[in-house]
Amino acid sequence: MRAGTMTELPAETGVRARPRRPAARGRATAGAGRLAALLVSPTLLVLAVVVLYPTLMALKESLYGAKGLDPSTGFISATEPFVGLRNYADIFGEAGARFFNAFWNTTFFTVVTVSLETVVGVAMALIMHRAFRGRALVRAGILVPWAVPTAISGLLWRWIFNSDGVANALLGQQILWTTEGFHAKVAVIVAEVWKTAPFIGLLVLAGLQVIPKEVYEAARMDGARPVRQFWHITLPLVKPALLVAVLFRCMDALRMFDLPYILVGAQKHSVETLSMLAQNEASNVRFGPASAYAVILFLYVFLIALAFVRLLGTDLVGGGDGRRPRRTEVTA
Repeated sequence: MRAGTMTELPAETGVRARPRRPAARGRATAGAGRLAALLVSPTLLVLAVVVLYPTLMALKESLYGAKGLDPSTGFISATEPFVGLRNYADIFGEAGARFFNAFWNTTFFTVVTVSLETVVGVAMALIMHRAFRGRALVRAGILVPWAVPTAISGLLWRWIFNSDGVANALLGQQILWTTEGFHAKVAVIVAEVWKTAPFIGLLVLAGLQVIPKEVYEAARMDGARPVRQFWHITLPLVKPALLVAVLFRCMDALRMFDLPYILVGAQKHSVETLSMLAQNEASNVRFGPASAYAVILFLYVFLIALAFVRLLGTDLVGGGDGRRPRRTEVTA
């Protein structure tokens, strides 16, 4: 029998080809599922210890008030009284103005910084991807800000934005960057983009390096200019890596604390975020309200991440339209 031909059994033999049993395929799938669960169980255990347990404890702590005078008995309470959802009611009631200001600052910093970091990071990745003399030095110089600790970065930019610092010397004006006002937001945005744009550039660079060069050669032969190559080849092919980088940066920016805390200072209305608000309550030994702020921030980050994955999930995993490919049979 030659390869590529199909033979049929004689009709008198009475032998018919038996299809594969679904039960055997089901057992194989179940076995693969158990193996996968066994392999990821250590990771799930670590996540349960460092993520799930602290989250549950924060949720429990948010239902208790601060130690002090018990209004029901008039005595000093040595334990934290159970107050139920009163902490959450106070956040949206008495402390509503401060909470919504911190919520707005957190959202504003996230949208602006991630947008600027995406543009600057893609530009950095395109520069680092080109072949030229001294490329290694340029790559190292671009990635240095990301390697600098945030505390050091905040102190560095605090010196730059000082009243007699480099920023005012270049602008020729006396701007108090580290006080209240929109200029304080600008200082935080500049410092944050400078530090974390290389992170997006690094992930996009990894996506650029897996694009075959033959695709660009074919586009050049068809007369496509560099701008057209970027919009129709580069950007679609690096989109999965870019979306992962943007997702990580969004979740990180929503938890922004150390940079505005060091650069501008604590309890500054212009730059106070939800994380800074929770830390301020905890530093005043009000662990119940602090935990309530932390729980609200956790829910906010979780909902943003969930919406991001649900809306762009197929692009994140490279699954296209999500349909399963058809099974093909090859005959010898």
